[in-house]
Amino acid sequence: MARARTTTAGLEERRRAVLARVAEKGEMGIAELAEEFGVSVMTMHRDLDALASGALLRKSRGRAAAVAAVTMEVAPELRRRTRLAEKEAIAEAALRELPRRGVLLMDDSTTLFPLARRLDERGGYTVVTNSVGVARLVAATEHSQAILLGGDYHGVFDSTTGPEVTRALQRIRADVALMSAVAVTAGRLYHPIQGYAAVKEAMLDAAQAHLLLVDSSKFGRHAPFSHRDVSAYDVVITDSGVPRDEERTLRKLAGRLLLVEVGHGRTPSLSPAGSHGASYRGPY
Repeated sequence: MARARTTTAGLEERRRAVLARVAEKGEMGIAELAEEFGVSVMTMHRDLDALASGALLRKSRGRAAAVAAVTMEVAPELRRRTRLAEKEAIAEAALRELPRRGVLLMDDSTTLFPLARRLDERGGYTVVTNSVGVARLVAATEHSQAILLGGDYHGVFDSTTGPEVTRALQRIRADVALMSAVAVTAGRLYHPIQGYAAVKEAMLDAAQAHLLLVDSSKFGRHAPFSHRDVSAYDVVITDSGVPRDEERTLRKLAGRLLLVEVGHGRTPSLSPAGSHGASYRGPY
């Protein structure tokens, strides 16, 4: 009996699952992957070739290996399950910094998911985003609406990028941009994919105020493409696990640094940590 033809959506979903599996294991044999996903070895070779061509993993000698700088960023299923307490605490602090209404830009970082889910606690917003996940969460709220930026959809990121996204952002003027980063080293922000770094820079240019939400696990990491540094942000919110040398850099460069304390079984507390002349000072 002939095997049913896989749809484009099904192909994207399988490749995203393959990438997540390789990211989770670190390295796997191609034959092992083919058996696990119920496809031929030839089909798995094609899937891995497509992922490797985008520098999302390495493929050689019958094996597929994760790329360190990409692993957590390109596997949304893994990202959503990590650092949950820190992300919730960061979201709570970010809510206090928002106006009661306005236009928000939100990137595709899963760090923003708890915030998107809780926007009704603060007010009503128009949220412009390149993230399908963020758009879904905002659409489920009562008082906010989501506008999803069209462009090149990447199933492994569940978001859009490309020149269509950056051109659309040039026509937008937002009140606040809320963003995160894959890697932060010495105050510089990095992303493994050039197109996403460009989208983050376009979001910065399109907003009046800028908030960076990043948990402490992202500090000390490296990735190929820079998208400015923390001095571009009026407020940086992270948790108290940030390395001390990176904290000193944040104090020096960031407009304002907020450190959240994450404890077991208690409400996260907030510790302001410096202010260096930024014009943005919280809700307006």
